[in-house]
Amino acid sequence: MRCTMGPASLAGMPRPHHQFWPKRLPHAISPPSTSLWDNLQISAHRFPDKPALVFFGTTLTYGELADRAQRLAARLHEMGVRKGDRVMLDMQNCPQLVIAHFAILRANAVVVPVNPMNRAEELKHYINDPGAKVAITTADLAAEIARASDALPADERLAHLIVSHFTDAFDPDAADTMPEGWRDWLLARHPLPRLEGGQVSSWEVALAAGGPLPPLEVGPADLALLPYTSGTTGLPKGCMHLHSSIMHNAVASCIWNSATSENVTLLVVPMFHITGMVSVMHASIYVAATLVIMPRWDRDLAGRLISRRKVTTWTNIPTMVIDLLGSPHFDKYDLSSLVQIGGGGAAMPQAVAQRLLEQFGLRYTEGYGLTETAAPSHSNPPDHPKQQCLGIPFMSCDARVVDPRTLQEVPAGEQGEIVIHGPMVFAGYWKRPQATAAAFIELEGRRFFRTGDLGRVDADGYFFLTDRLKRMINASGFKVWPAEVEALMFRHPAIQEACVISAKDSYRGETVKAVVVLRENHKGLVSEQDILQWCRAHMAVYKAPRIVQFADALPKTGSGKVMWRSLQQLEI
Repeated sequence: MRCTMGPASLAGMPRPHHQFWPKRLPHAISPPSTSLWDNLQISAHRFPDKPALVFFGTTLTYGELADRAQRLAARLHEMGVRKGDRVMLDMQNCPQLVIAHFAILRANAVVVPVNPMNRAEELKHYINDPGAKVAITTADLAAEIARASDALPADERLAHLIVSHFTDAFDPDAADTMPEGWRDWLLARHPLPRLEGGQVSSWEVALAAGGPLPPLEVGPADLALLPYTSGTTGLPKGCMHLHSSIMHNAVASCIWNSATSENVTLLVVPMFHITGMVSVMHASIYVAATLVIMPRWDRDLAGRLISRRKVTTWTNIPTMVIDLLGSPHFDKYDLSSLVQIGGGGAAMPQAVAQRLLEQFGLRYTEGYGLTETAAPSHSNPPDHPKQQCLGIPFMSCDARVVDPRTLQEVPAGEQGEIVIHGPMVFAGYWKRPQATAAAFIELEGRRFFRTGDLGRVDADGYFFLTDRLKRMINASGFKVWPAEVEALMFRHPAIQEACVISAKDSYRGETVKAVVVLRENHKGLVSEQDILQWCRAHMAVYKAPRIVQFADALPKTGSGKVMWRSLQQLEI
C-alpha cells in the first residue's frame, strides 16, 4: 500500500483541520489494487490457524473461513451465478453472513445486503430491483423471502434460495454465554420453505463439494456491493460501490485506528449496514483481526464478551454504551482490555463520554458517514476528539459546507449542506441516472456528493451536524425515511392518507409517528392499536410507527401537497 503525504493533494491548499491530523498518518492513501476477496485470501494464507470469527463459544479460523467461502462460491457458480450478478444476502450477524459475503465476491458477483427486519412486502423490491436470482438467508427469515419471491411475476422470482440455521455455526452445548431469551430463536430448526419455480438448498448441501471454482475475474473497478438506501421519495435506491471504494475505507479504518492482527473486535453493529460491513467486518478481515460476533444487541452479553474475550475495539451506536453502563450487573464486567471505542449514528451525550474518559481512560470517537460514502467520510482524530462532533474529513476525503442554493462554499461557522469528494464515494444509484445526476455537483473541478445534511465547520475545521435538508428520522442510529413508510401504510385498506413525522423519544432520540386519516367506511372500526400492529407485521420493526394519531384531514398546500413540516412543527 502506498501512502501519499501532503494536504495539497486533497484540497489544493491546507485545510484548518490538518493542524489536528495525527502526526503518524498521511492525509491520503493508495489502497491495494486488488479485489476484496484477496483480503481474506491473504489473511488466511498468513494466519491460517488464527481465530477469525468467534460465535457463542465456537471459533472459526481464517483458514476455515476462506475454505468455506470458496466452497460456497463454487456452489454459486454451479447455480449459474456469473460476473456482475447480484446475490441477495439477508441475515442477522453470524459467521454464515461473513462466509456468504466473501463467497459472493469470490464468485465474481455483487453482494446485495438486506436488513433482516424487512418483511415480505419490502423484500420484493430487494429481489426485483437488483434482478437477484439467488438469495442466502437464515431459516428464521427464509419463509418471508419465499413469500416475497412467490408474489412477484414468474420472470422476476428467485431461482435459488440457500438457507442456514444458526446452529450450523456453533455447538449448542458450548453456547454458555447465550441469553436465555434467545434460545428458542437461535436453537430452533425451521423446515425449509417451498419456492415457487425455484430450488431451496440447505447450508450443508450448499457447502458440500461442488464444481470447480471459477477464475477470479473482478478487481478494483468492478461492482462489489449494492446496499440500498431510502430517500425523500419512492422506493429504496441501490448504491453502487466498487471494490475500490470499499477497499479504501476498510484499509483507511485500520490505519486510522492503528489496527493490527492482535485486535479483538466486538461486532454487534449489523453487518447488513454499511458501518458494520465496511468499518468492522472488512477492516478486520484486511488486518486479520478476531471478530467476536453478536447477532443482536444485549447489554449483559456484551459485558460478558468484552470481559471474557478481552475485546480491544468496539464500534457501536451511543445507545449501546448508555445501555451497558446502566446494567445492574455492570460492576461485574471488566472493560480494561478496551483501547478503542467509537461510533456514530447519533450524538454521544457529553456526560456519558466524560464517564468513559474518567472511569476507563477511553476517548469516545464519533464519526459520520452515509451508505453512499462506504461508512466514514468524517471521523474525530483519536488524539484530538471533540464531543458531539462529526469530526474532520477522513483519509483521502475532501468535504465542504456549501450554500444549498448557490452551491458555493460558505465561511466557517455558517450553516450549509455538507458535500463530499473522495475514493470512498459511491459510483451512483443503480438504474437511476436522474437520481445520480441530482446527487452530485462540481466544485473546483471535482465531483462532490450532496449529502442532504446541513452542518457547519468551526474554526478548527471540525464538522458539526445542525439540521437536515432530507426528510429523515434518526431512531437509535437507524435512518427511517417517511416517504417509504407512508408508501407501505397506504396499502392498509382503512388508510386514506398518512403523514409520517418524528417524535421525541428519551431512549431512541427520535421515533416514528404517523398522522392518519381513515377512510369514511372504516372510522370507528379501526383503532390506533390496529394500525400499529399492522405496521409491525408489514414492515421492519425499526421503521414501523410507534405512535399513531388519527386526524380528520392533513394540512395541504394550494397544489394539494401534504404540509408535513407544519405537522412536524406541532410535534416539536
